[in-house]
Amino acid sequence: MTERLDLPSTEWRRVSPKLVVVELVSWGLTFVVAGAAAIVLFFVVHIWWTGIVAAVVAIVALVNVIVVPRRVRAIGYQLREDDLLLRRGIMWLRFVAVPYGRMQLVDINRGPVARALGLSELKFVTAAASAGVTIPGLPEAEADELRDRLVALAETRRAGL
Repeated sequence: MTERLDLPSTEWRRVSPKLVVVELVSWGLTFVVAGAAAIVLFFVVHIWWTGIVAAVVAIVALVNVIVVPRRVRAIGYQLREDDLLLRRGIMWLRFVAVPYGRMQLVDINRGPVARALGLSELKFVTAAASAGVTIPGLPEAEADELRDRLVALAETRRAGL
């Protein structure tokens, strides 16, 4: 089974390591808000179990700081002859192939933290509603060039349908 998932002759393009900062800031804000709410409830309202919630939030935040860099390194993509192949995941490895002829929209998103670091997220919309595929953490110039290339490929492949 793993022979089908291992693609030894392929070279994966990686996303920018700066994506780690974007992910940590995003998760960090969530953990700070949740932890602060639990601590305020513990000291102001004196609900005893909110101390446990604050401890769990702190442990999950620590685990996240350890896992996020590895998760970012696991994201890769490659442009093949007929499709774009995206790989992500550590424990649950996921491969998604998006045929060029099925791409209806290639969108670029830039959040405030990612924009400050010069990063973009490329999103592909296909006819299948559940097939929303994104490549996060691309440098802005690479994202623009990749979007233009994919739109051109999609146009040539759709013309044959």
